[in-house]
Amino acid sequence: MTGSFLSRNPSVPVMLGAILALVFAVTVFSEAMGGGLSTSFVKTLGMTLCLALAALAMDLVWGYAGILSLGNIAFFGLGGYMIGMWLMAARTRDVVTANLAAQPIPPTPSEIDAAVAGQIFGVVGSDSFPLVWAFSGSLAAQLALVVLVPAALAAVFGWLAFRARVTGVYLSILTQAMTLALALWLFQNDSGLRGNNGLSGLQNIPGAEGVPQAEVALWFLWGSAAALALGYLLSAWLVSGKFGAVLRGIRDNESRVRFLGYPVEGYKLAIFTLSAAITGVAGALYYPQAGIVNPAEMMPIASIYLAVWVAIGGRGRLYGAVIGAVAVSLVSSFFTSGRLPDLDLGPVRLVWVDWWLVMLGAGFVAVTLLAPKGLGGLVDLWSRRRGADRHGADLGPDAGALREQEAEA
Repeated sequence: MTGSFLSRNPSVPVMLGAILALVFAVTVFSEAMGGGLSTSFVKTLGMTLCLALAALAMDLVWGYAGILSLGNIAFFGLGGYMIGMWLMAARTRDVVTANLAAQPIPPTPSEIDAAVAGQIFGVVGSDSFPLVWAFSGSLAAQLALVVLVPAALAAVFGWLAFRARVTGVYLSILTQAMTLALALWLFQNDSGLRGNNGLSGLQNIPGAEGVPQAEVALWFLWGSAAALALGYLLSAWLVSGKFGAVLRGIRDNESRVRFLGYPVEGYKLAIFTLSAAITGVAGALYYPQAGIVNPAEMMPIASIYLAVWVAIGGRGRLYGAVIGAVAVSLVSSFFTSGRLPDLDLGPVRLVWVDWWLVMLGAGFVAVTLLAPKGLGGLVDLWSRRRGADRHGADLGPDAGALREQEAEA
């Protein structure tokens, strides 16, 4: 690959500039700064940036490696659960410690632990911390698990699937089955993660009890924007080099790449694991803004949404994945907010909340049939670059073999 990183990736400065401009504008006009943007809207924008990061990770495996994974939402949810355990345990411990401090005899650490466990797990009939909560008292450990747990699941699953050379629709079905199995396990109370109740109250940040939610929403917006910017930089660096060229080769003709001597399974496993780690980070930033994470968030239909976003935005284009996720997420929030008045068309009443999924499906079909390159294709048309200006210089090995005029014809 020749040329500088930015010359090979002109979308990078544009995307970073757009993220910076969005963060600056939202910060200035946010409720925390005395502006008119509500806290709920700031949270919606922060969550949208997290979804864009998850779509970016999805595009790495599907758009560049040709692996249609319908299990990425599992990694998204696991990232939320990992950080949610620390948030819930630390916040509950602060509340319990404050309540027990009024007693004449100071409580022992074991009594505090028992009280915290009772508060968290009493709803599922338990009074002790399960094994999966072993590191919930350490923020550093749980932040590491945000990356390690999704990556480990992807590595194990990917090693088994790719080693068996499962491809195409069969691999998609297996990834969806993995997601469903994980969700069903989490629905059980003995999973250690509160079953159907999930983890709630995640918007309450330990140590920030006196900080208004409007300011906390800005913190998460900044964090989500930084994660998306770093994720975009990393992804662009990967796909613009030799690694990305091999991935595209695997996508277009896996057998030929294997014949050339490249370890196809290793490349697929590497990008699948990296995608899971990035998606886990996106989930860890998303669910504290949503306030709750439960197994219903990890049902297979959510992974299909990720694929729809990437398809609408234009797979194989990093900016397409971001555009698709942002566009669909914001339009979805608009139509499902309940603020849009329903339309009474006589025998039919158009309820936007109910019809939104129909509109999304119709949009997906329309894009697939009429604009296979997605919304990112519109960007391509707008910013189409001309061929190199060689001023009539020879383009072939021999003098006059192929000149600029012939290349443009």
